[in-house]
Amino acid sequence: MIHQQKYVKELLKWFGMESAKPVDTPIRALTRLVVDDGSPLVGEKYYRGMIRLLLYLTTSRPDIVYSVCSCACFQSNPKQAHLKAVKLILIYLKHTSDLALWYP
Repeated sequence: MIHQQKYVKELLKWFGMESAKPVDTPIRALTRLVVDDGSPLVGEKYYRGMIRLLLYLTTSRPDIVYSVCSCACFQSNPKQAHLKAVKLILIYLKHTSDLALWYP
């Protein structure tokens, strides 16, 4: 069995999201991330760091692959809306940290 519960807890602690409310999906239905939506820019280094850590986590969590890769497309010019989508993924991970891959 492969799980990364400890890694998820460390991520949440690192980004200060331990007390977030639960969400059902890593990205909301009909959410459309666009290059320029008029929201303010966020720090590229911070955003890239979040994406890098989440990409590592996708090796054991196939349920977040689509969401993380959708957000990874905006690493060169991240906006506030993109950061909000990444934070939703982290909140989803908090409440599904017990999921694991089982190889019989």
